[in-house]
Amino acid sequence: MNAAFVAQPGPTRQPTMQPATRLISLDAFRGFTIAAMVLVNNPGDWGHIYSQLGHAEWNGWTFTDWIFPFFLFICGVSMTFSLGRRAEAGDDKMQLLIQLFKRAAIIFLIGLTLNFIPNFNPETLRIPGVLQRIALCTMLAAPIVIYCNWRQQCYWIAGLLTLYTGLMLYVPVPDASGVVAAGVLEPGRDFGAFVDRIFLQGHMWVKSKTWDPEGLVSTIPALCSQLFGVLLGRWLLTSLGKTEKTVWILLAGLAFLWVGAMLDVAVMPINKSLWSTSYCVFMTGWALIIFGAFYWFMDASESVALREKSHRIFLPFTIYGMNALFIFALSGLIAKMLGFIKFTQEDGKLLSLKGMIYAPLQALPLAPVNASLLFAIAFNLLMFAVAWFMWRNKWFVKV
Repeated sequence: MNAAFVAQPGPTRQPTMQPATRLISLDAFRGFTIAAMVLVNNPGDWGHIYSQLGHAEWNGWTFTDWIFPFFLFICGVSMTFSLGRRAEAGDDKMQLLIQLFKRAAIIFLIGLTLNFIPNFNPETLRIPGVLQRIALCTMLAAPIVIYCNWRQQCYWIAGLLTLYTGLMLYVPVPDASGVVAAGVLEPGRDFGAFVDRIFLQGHMWVKSKTWDPEGLVSTIPALCSQLFGVLLGRWLLTSLGKTEKTVWILLAGLAFLWVGAMLDVAVMPINKSLWSTSYCVFMTGWALIIFGAFYWFMDASESVALREKSHRIFLPFTIYGMNALFIFALSGLIAKMLGFIKFTQEDGKLLSLKGMIYAPLQALPLAPVNASLLFAIAFNLLMFAVAWFMWRNKWFVKV
């Protein structure tokens, strides 16, 4: 087996790596994340949403702030499993690296294309994005995963988080108005925003224009979120018993939550837009705990009846997870088209297709926030219907 997937010898008992097998729990966890993403991204009215279904305005976190780091964490686990299978098949390291780079390039182009729609204006095209960040993290993680053992991967994580923290806290930079200061972690005034204005001017998030939540510098800790998933993947491939694995996964999750909370107070606040060090660690803790629960119920429990029942209960998530990238892209495209396609009303005003669909829900005797949520649920059901149809016909879109 490739050296990148072999546990290192030591003075105590060391688990050996096993051939990669597909984890139903990982598909379900991925599907849970996709379903959550579709839900929070598609309210009927952005002015009426429950607080947990929107990102924290700056510092702090909500349910919605789980989603992106969960995606990266899952990508890390999947990288370990896919690389393990390719290593077993005899692929050499350079071939593995090229394959991952190609996959990352395709994902980046898909994300860039979604940003290009519907305005088709290269002068204002937003270059960063969710898929673009996933692609960059995958590209940067690839050599670390392929050429480094688990200890070296830990060193990379520690070094990258230290580098990021040092840049954000101690390097003085001018903000958008020209005021120079170090460690100012406010919108548009941090080191990452300064770098984004140099390299991405005119191509950043339209709501800010002076910084981007998927900017260049914050990709460093986002990469660490993916590498934490890589380490979990290695742990899952050991020969340890599944119950023992589950216990350690949950304990690790609690430890990461505690460390993340301490970092929030002592170093940097939990902040999704900055992908702060505390956010990276804290959200890894949640990812470990949520995945650990899926893993226990669907793969690790010694009760066959419990596993089978869990498979039935979580089947919708599993179905979603089997075509995650496709559903991600399709949901984004449909949402854009619903807002872009407009009709002229009798009074001469324009009404979007989304507005036409949403109007009957607004007419129901519901609070505006509930009508908005109902639209998001209906949109989610539509996406699930697509995912179910593809699963039923064994259509699985892979990159």
